[in-house]
Amino acid sequence: MKIERLHHIAIICSDYEKSKQFYTEILGFRIDKEIYRSDRNSFKLDLSLNGQYLIELFSFPNPPKRTTRPESTGLRHISFGVRDIENEIEFLKSENIPTEKLRIDEFTGRRFTFFNDPDNLPIELYEL
Repeated sequence: MKIERLHHIAIICSDYEKSKQFYTEILGFRIDKEIYRSDRNSFKLDLSLNGQYLIELFSFPNPPKRTTRPESTGLRHISFGVRDIENEIEFLKSENIPTEKLRIDEFTGRRFTFFNDPDNLPIELYEL
């Protein structure tokens, strides 16, 4: 097997409109395609960042809650690289989105922090 790159991350949300607003208006993702699948009572939203397709946002009726945060089997968190982490933290605060304390990666010396999407999915900001 020869994997070329990550294709996308699929996220199931509990409140489609709230998550759609969060990922597009707060995080700045662009909507590539939005589909309503009536047979599943479900939306599928394809989102890109800087021209790269990254997130597939799904809505389903009554999805189960995340078991624990973040230490459960499966996807632990998603991470986005940023140039100025302090500026991005201030932006999130201006949108009433709290972040964890700024930390230093003990292996790379880079700064990082976490915040949550509307369904408490942990999202990491990692300074490039």
